[in-house]
This record gives sequence, structure tokens and C-alpha cells, in this order.
Amino acid sequence: MLRDELLSKKIWAVVGVTENREKFGYKIFKKLIEHGYETYGVNPKYSSIDGEKVYPDLKSLPKKVEAVDVVVPPKVALGLLDEIQELGIENVWFQPGTYDEEVIEKAQQLGLKIVYDDCVYARLVEREEDRS
Repeated sequence: MLRDELLSKKIWAVVGVTENREKFGYKIFKKLIEHGYETYGVNPKYSSIDGEKVYPDLKSLPKKVEAVDVVVPPKVALGLLDEIQELGIENVWFQPGTYDEEVIEKAQQLGLKIVYDDCVYARLVEREEDRS
């Protein structure tokens, strides 16, 4: 299953990371780190969150990531796809509410491996429950 393939990737970027602890941009970022993923936050509004460096865009990351978790509105996600393709990243996970038909169509046209209608946070919590 593609979802499991993406979750097997070890280097992630969370685009739309936020310091607001109530939002999924924060929760997913923290949960990926907790689960041992090398995780980079991307949001031009912050320079760091909880002591972790945050980058203004994917191009600024110190290394190529294997998967991008998208936590931004569809209009932003649409533009992000060009940067993702330019950098040669092929795995993208769209959180609920971050995509529309246009975003999914463009991602498919670019040949990206995409997961949508699912939540990274929920999957990682599920793994915790399976272990206990």
C-alpha cells in the first residue's frame, strides 16, 4: 500500500509547520520526530519551533527529503508541487483539507506518488497503539 511505502521513508519535510500546538502542522511535525524520522519544518513565518530550525522553503533544506507532508491550503499546495518536482522529490502526503481536484490532478500529471484522504498523525498514533 502506498501509504505504508511513504511511512517507510525516513527523511520528511512538513510544509506548513506551525508553533500552534492545536494545529496538525505542529502535531505531525512533533509526531514524526518522536517516531525517529529525520524531519524538517518548512514555513517562511518561523526560524525555529521548539528549538528545531525551520526553513522558508524546500529548496533551503540541508538535504533532499524522501517525503513531503503538506499542511497548507490547496492554493499554496498547488504552487508547492512545482518546487517538489524541481527538487526531484516523488512522495507527497496531502493532509485532509490541503488539496482539491486541481492539486491532485497536477500531482498525478507530474507523476508523483501521492497519498490523500488520510492523515500521517492518525497513522503514527495507530502504530503506537499497535505496539502497546
